[in-house]
Amino acid sequence: MFNSSYKRVSSRRTSRRNSEINITNLMDVMMVLLVVFMVAAPLMTSGIALDLPKVGGKVLEGKETSINISVDKDGYYYIGKTVVPDDKIVAKVKAIRGENIEASVTISGDTTSEYGRVINLMAMLKEAGFEKVGLKTEARPLTRKK
Repeated sequence: MFNSSYKRVSSRRTSRRNSEINITNLMDVMMVLLVVFMVAAPLMTSGIALDLPKVGGKVLEGKETSINISVDKDGYYYIGKTVVPDDKIVAKVKAIRGENIEASVTISGDTTSEYGRVINLMAMLKEAGFEKVGLKTEARPLTRKK
């Protein structure tokens, strides 16, 4: 003779749900996104294509932020990919800098751009109170002396 309560207890045990979380699919998606961002990040660093002058020296490493202004071969000023007119460049840089007085300004001038345009931009920024203004270059490959 079987006890009817025994049947009820055993049926309760077999009807329990699986409470485990399977994160394998989540990890796959996260790895794909990580790879995509690692590949895409270097492509988003510069605004326009410039042929920077190649000079010797070491790379400067600073902890402060930098605002990059580009001067192309035709003499136009760019912040990112946006052309900024001569008369509005200082106001635009001041607005970007905001309250961060430690922010430096880096000028990226194409090798074929007019020297006067780059120097004029430096002079305008110095007159506006920007103390840290520098020129961006590419490192030249080191040559061994014989």
